[in-house]
Amino acid sequence: MQEVPRSSIALRPVATVVAAAAILVAAAALAVSGAGAQTVSQLNSKISSAKSQADQLGAQIDVRTQQLAAARQQAAAAAARETQLTTLLAQGEQRAAVLQAAVNRAQARLAEARAQLRRALAALSARLVAIYKAGPADPTEVLLNSNGFDDLANRADLLGRVQQADNALAQRVRALRHAVAAQVAAVSAAHARAVAYNQQVAAARTQIDAVRANAVATATSLDAARQQAMSALSSLHSQLTSWQQQVEQAQQVSAQQAQQTVTHWVGSWAIPAAIVMCESGGNFNAVNASSGAGGAYQIMPSTWRLYGQSGLPENASPALQSRVASQIWADSGPAAWQCAGMVGIGG
Repeated sequence: MQEVPRSSIALRPVATVVAAAAILVAAAALAVSGAGAQTVSQLNSKISSAKSQADQLGAQIDVRTQQLAAARQQAAAAAARETQLTTLLAQGEQRAAVLQAAVNRAQARLAEARAQLRRALAALSARLVAIYKAGPADPTEVLLNSNGFDDLANRADLLGRVQQADNALAQRVRALRHAVAAQVAAVSAAHARAVAYNQQVAAARTQIDAVRANAVATATSLDAARQQAMSALSSLHSQLTSWQQQVEQAQQVSAQQAQQTVTHWVGSWAIPAAIVMCESGGNFNAVNASSGAGGAYQIMPSTWRLYGQSGLPENASPALQSRVASQIWADSGPAAWQCAGMVGIGG
């Protein structure tokens, strides 16, 4: 063992062999986990990337959920409007049917009026022919040819009635013509308006039906995309769980390997067994004749006293030698032993 300078040593409370072994476990864990560190690092990188993807998927699910709610609301509103328009169309069709019946009745009356008109025109025509053949009645002749006052009165009354009948016939023909034409025009106009209204309602219903169908299709597509994103998120969570378990297992295996390495490396000694074997062959009573180092750990007498011990190290108990050696290792590491370099333990 090399003599440890005073300036490089700070006296510490007495440490146990377990404390020294703990330091070695940490050092060995770094050495042993070197081969598996890349795998753990890759897993951690995958976990970090997966968490980022999970956040993105969660945001997408939120957006699609909102879009889905809006599409469903639009589809519901369109369906309600379609129902309303269907009701209006049914009412309009009923109204159109009523107007059509009115048109049919008006046309029937028109046909009857036209028949009456034809008869009136025939009577008027016959009367005009009779007047043309007989000539117009001469009031003077009627008066002169009368037999007495009573006959005169009767002839004058008949003449007035004939003229009134002629005038009434002509007026009735004109009135029938105008009345029937006006009624047909009014009913036809009402029916045309009803048909136009029904066409507008039907067009609106067709349009709103297309809007509803589009909203339903959009909602279906959004729901499928949302389900797909949720499935991907669930799969990602499963992968995350698996990767995290792999990391934990890798870390646990690394710790176990480190412990096994340290146990093999140190054995029952306070410092690596290879150094002890090189320094003294494991003989707690060994003494180096040239340097004066003694004991299994070949501690220099000056270093022994520096750590608060009296006498010589080779005369101390194995437990005390191990305790002091662990303190020296904790303070100086392998640099305090020449054999450390020989057995490949750098420091």
